[in-house]
Amino acid sequence: MTFGTVREWHTDEGWGVIDSTDTPGGCWAHFSAVVMPGYHTLSSGSQVDFDWRSPGQDGFNFTATQVWIGDRTNGTVDPVEGFQRDNAGAYNSSVRINPGNRTSRRKR
Repeated sequence: MTFGTVREWHTDEGWGVIDSTDTPGGCWAHFSAVVMPGYHTLSSGSQVDFDWRSPGQDGFNFTATQVWIGDRTNGTVDPVEGFQRDNAGAYNSSVRINPGNRTSRRKR
């Protein structure tokens, strides 16, 4: 986990750059890595926690794998309810549909 600041965010393109001491030159971030309910976007100047990997993308040496708004270490991260991590560290969810007792109304 790394703490950083969003340098720039391109909402129309769905990506941005996060600066931190652990990712010199910036860390490229895609909207799909942002862990939050609803529309996944960030704002320039926002403080975030993030996980990253190398190699990076689009000229950056680092790519964010997950981004949380706020600081997870002091409890200011926005909660994401309804998600669970699997053994690989990814988030997953499931839906179970139970139609109950239905009677067929098919014409013969």
